[in-house]
Amino acid sequence: MADITIMGAGAFGLTLAYICARRGAKVHVIEARHLGAGSSGGLVGALAPHVPENWNTKKAFQLEALLAAESFWQGVATAAGSDPGYARTGRVQPVPEGKLDLARARAEQARSLWQGMAEWRVLPAADAPGLPLLAPSGWVIHDTLSARLHPRRAGQALARAVQKMGGQISFGATTPPDAASPVVWATGHEGLAALSADLGREIGNGVKGQAALLAHSAPDMPQLFADGLHIVPHADGTIAIGSTSEREFDTPHSVDGQCDVLIAQARAACPALAEAPVLERWAGVRPRAKSRAPLLGCWPGRAGHFVFNGGFKIGFALAPDLAAIMADLVLEGQERIPDGFAI
Repeated sequence: MADITIMGAGAFGLTLAYICARRGAKVHVIEARHLGAGSSGGLVGALAPHVPENWNTKKAFQLEALLAAESFWQGVATAAGSDPGYARTGRVQPVPEGKLDLARARAEQARSLWQGMAEWRVLPAADAPGLPLLAPSGWVIHDTLSARLHPRRAGQALARAVQKMGGQISFGATTPPDAASPVVWATGHEGLAALSADLGREIGNGVKGQAALLAHSAPDMPQLFADGLHIVPHADGTIAIGSTSEREFDTPHSVDGQCDVLIAQARAACPALAEAPVLERWAGVRPRAKSRAPLLGCWPGRAGHFVFNGGFKIGFALAPDLAAIMADLVLEGQERIPDGFAI
């Protein structure tokens, strides 16, 4: 009998399984399809901070999670014997024309809000580290807090670590076994739809994203961010670009002309990618809670059932710290869910 059953083998479900297994719990992860079947099996893997201004609970929590990420993922790599692709390589983004004073003001705020643990620097574009980036204003922002993670390798590493600690991962089922152990639903956009139907009001929905993978080796260079587009070098000689945000879509996993637009935008923003071959195009649906914040807590009206969902665009970044909170709740009955994250 499992001490905890986790429905869903995405970023949230696998990270919770890993933390619970480390605490000595018997873990059973049940996935309907395959590891990272929703959006956690994508390509991009940008772990990037919010702008350092208008500080709130969510931004403070994200800062703590990003600062703790290196230690967490090193632990996963050691436990699994495989590399999740984490590296804190930073990020470069152009300063929009007319926004230089704002960028410098944010640099000042970052010195205080980021507690001296990372920098938000405003530099002439010619002094920017890494891949060349089109910056019409002549200036860029370089932050040293952003990191990258290889989503698929991270999922595989988490799964191996769980299994090495005695956890079970099975596929094909959509319902938990008839057992007394608590059940955590980490089932992405489909889980948000089920929760909404059960509660009779919209809790969240799915937002489709398309991305692409290019062959270009820049493993130690900062990621780039321009006009909402992430350009993320990975350690394996590839660069991921993405993603679209499609609130309406017909098929969740099909790619279309919007993906071609992403590729064209990336080539225009970063001239070094002009001839880089396209290795893969990908599409998936990300869970977006109505509040845009992750949702944690007891499933209302279902004793012994819990919800861990809604990591829209920040799932891998926040998963380790959020999973620790969920483990406290499910295994020990301790509730310390941050303001704005509770159901």
